[in-house]
Amino acid sequence: MRPTRRAVLLFSLSVPLAMVIVSAWPGHWYFALYLPAAVLAFMATDMIATPSGRRLHVEPSVPAMLYLGRPGAVSAALEMDRGGRREIQALLELTGETKPPGIVSGTMADGRLDLRLPVVPLRRGRVTVQALWLRWNGPLGLTTMRQRRPVGAGIDVVPDVKGIHDAALLFFSREAVFGVKTQRLKGEGTEFENLCDYAQGMDNRLIDWKRSARHRKLLCKEFRQERNHQIVVGFDTGRLMLEPVDGMPKLDHAIKVGLLLSWISLYSGDFIGGCGFDARFRNFLKPGRGMPYFAQFQLFTSGLAYRAEETNFTLGLAELGSRLGRRSLVVLFTEFVDTISAELLIESLQLMARRHVVIFVTMRDPLLTGLQEARPERFPDVAKAVIAADLLRERQIVLERVARLGVHCLDLPAKLISTAVLNRYLMIKQRGLL
Repeated sequence: MRPTRRAVLLFSLSVPLAMVIVSAWPGHWYFALYLPAAVLAFMATDMIATPSGRRLHVEPSVPAMLYLGRPGAVSAALEMDRGGRREIQALLELTGETKPPGIVSGTMADGRLDLRLPVVPLRRGRVTVQALWLRWNGPLGLTTMRQRRPVGAGIDVVPDVKGIHDAALLFFSREAVFGVKTQRLKGEGTEFENLCDYAQGMDNRLIDWKRSARHRKLLCKEFRQERNHQIVVGFDTGRLMLEPVDGMPKLDHAIKVGLLLSWISLYSGDFIGGCGFDARFRNFLKPGRGMPYFAQFQLFTSGLAYRAEETNFTLGLAELGSRLGRRSLVVLFTEFVDTISAELLIESLQLMARRHVVIFVTMRDPLLTGLQEARPERFPDVAKAVIAADLLRERQIVLERVARLGVHCLDLPAKLISTAVLNRYLMIKQRGLL
C-alpha cells in the first residue's frame, strides 16, 4: 500500500502553510502541527477503508495459442468480498517479442469485474505471462493498493492460419454454386478436354482442321488445366528478412503468403514443398499432396527460425536445385540491398531458371518510398529523398536484370503480395508453363 499523488500533494502543501502560521502567529505555533496531522489522519482513514488484497480473488484465463498479426487477449475475472463500485487497473507482465502492454482499467460493480488485457505478438515463438499487476485506490483517493499475482502461463505464437482459411474461402467463393456440381477447370494447358464450336475471338491455333473438315464446321480444342504440379516455396531466413514491415518481420509476411499458396495448391491437386536457408541450407520439406499435408507444411513454417546471418544464395539455391527431381514452380521470398550484394543472387537464379519456373518475390520498403515522396521542407529532407531515390533505382536495376532471365518478379508492398503471388501462380498454370 502506498500514498497517491493526491496525498503527497496535500502533505506538501500543508508544510508551507504550517510555516506561514508559525511566522504569523508565533504564540500559536502548535496549530501548525494540525495541518500535517490532519492529512496523515485522512490517509490512515483511507488506508483502513481500502480493501486488502486478500479480499480480491483473481481467475486469469490465458489462451494457448495466438496468431501473428492478430491481437489476442488475456481474460481475468475479478471478485471482491466487499461490494460497491471501485475502479481497478490491471497490467500484464510479459516476456517475449510483444508490443509493450498497456494499463487496462474497469469499474467493479457488485463485487465482480471482467477484464480483457490485449497481447499483440511481434514475432513467432513463445510468450510467457509472468504475472498480473493490479491496482486500486481507497475511497478518498489518498492511498493505493498494488498487488502482483503470479500466472506463469505460456502462449505459442504461430502464423496466422485463421486468416489463411478466411482468405482461401474468399478465393474459392467465386467458384461456389448452389447444390452439388462438378466443376472442371479449363485453361491453356496441354491436357485435351473436348471440342467446341469456333466463336469469334478464339485463337486460330486452337482450330482442329481435320475434325473441322470432317464435320464441315470449324471446331476448336479445349484443354484442361493440369494437376500434380510441384510447387516449392523457398524462404530466405537471413538478416534482411528480419526487417519489420507493418508491425511484422518480412519473413512472417512471406510465411503468411506461403501458407495461403500452399492451401490453394493442395486444394487444386498440386504438390507443395518448402525450404529455408540463410548462411546454410536449414530446412527442407519434401513436396506432398492432399489437404492433410497442409498440417505438415504449417509445422515446417513454424520451424523457420530468425537468424541474423548473411544469406548465401549460391549454397541455398544450389542445394534446393539438387533436391528437385522434376520441373517445379519455385516461389522464392527473399530480399537484397543493392546491385553489388545481388550479383550472386542473379547468378544463382539464372541457373535455377534454366530448369524450373521461378517467381522472385520481394517486399517494397515503405520507408524508402515515403522518403522519396515526402515533401521536403529542409535541406536534410532533400538529401534523404536523393539517397532513397538512388537505392530504389538500384533496386529496379536488379529486378530488371532478374526479369530478363525469364524469372517472374514481384516487388510490391506487403499487403499486396498475397494477391499478386496467387494471380501469378494461376497465370503460370493456365499458360502451361510447367
